[in-house]
Amino acid sequence: MYLVFVGIFILSLVFVGLVKHYAADLGLIDVPNERSIHRNNTPRGAGIGFYLAIAFVLPVFYFDVILSYTWTCTAILLVFIVGLLDDHRDTSPNTKFFVIMLSTVLFYFDNIVVDHLGTFFGFEFSLGWFALPFTLFAVVGFTNALNLIDGLDGLAATVSIVILGSFFAVGTMHDDLFMMIMSGAFISALLGFLVFNWHPSSIFMGDSGSLTLGFTISILAIKSLAYLPTVSILFIAAIPILDTVVVMVRRKIKGKSMFCADRCHIHHILRHFFAEDTRKTVLFLGVFQTIYSLTGLQLERDMDEGVLLILFVLNVVLLYMFLAAMIKRQKRDC
Repeated sequence: MYLVFVGIFILSLVFVGLVKHYAADLGLIDVPNERSIHRNNTPRGAGIGFYLAIAFVLPVFYFDVILSYTWTCTAILLVFIVGLLDDHRDTSPNTKFFVIMLSTVLFYFDNIVVDHLGTFFGFEFSLGWFALPFTLFAVVGFTNALNLIDGLDGLAATVSIVILGSFFAVGTMHDDLFMMIMSGAFISALLGFLVFNWHPSSIFMGDSGSLTLGFTISILAIKSLAYLPTVSILFIAAIPILDTVVVMVRRKIKGKSMFCADRCHIHHILRHFFAEDTRKTVLFLGVFQTIYSLTGLQLERDMDEGVLLILFVLNVVLLYMFLAAMIKRQKRDC
């Protein structure tokens, strides 16, 4: 298995390098705007390279596993395609939203669905007919959340590697081969991508990378619910979730659209705190995510999750207060 991962890493290096080289010819150039950290036109679409590395290698060595999850793999492919199209010509948000929803319905046929929320203060919450709608909401929400933290060189890849490492550990502990090969493959591909994306980045992953990555992590998170309590997922994938919830709540309180674009995400605020040092900011958030993920892995499936949910909500409140104080100190218009 580990030799397969080495092969994916090497192939990711090659493919991402090729995308970088031919980005201008393929129309894969990111032009900076007022919200961008970078100031120069930069190749994007590295997700094409690291996704193809996985797509070429895994079916060769794990064809039976891929075949047993045909709907799921098809769903990931569809999300990758819409991300690729967005990198090339800026696909509309509605189109991306529709494709992610459709893809979520597809992996439902592989019996990957959130059908149980857990036990809270002695009350068990089963979703029943609401299982698919809730799964749609959760997948669309997290896929978008990961896309939103892709704002600094190496950030989305670093945080994702930590999250995927947690799911690889869960798959290993419970002998779930699908979780092991999918999480391990994406970790290997992302490490190859980070060679190019670590600050100063020479290529961005683009939506072909961030949407595919967020969608795949959502699938692995749902799969892990067979072994972990639901609230543990909030900790294992904490940074994207906390950032999105806090930023959207702040926008709502300020009377702005929750979906408007700005530079008031946690990585923007912390980068200013670290004197515009991108590497320190990414490493800090990577360590922060590691602490959260390790906490989530310690939780047992049969425990009452009420106190854990309160603990996570307190994290949201504390982060909101911290960001509010930092924004006030930095005099940002958020």
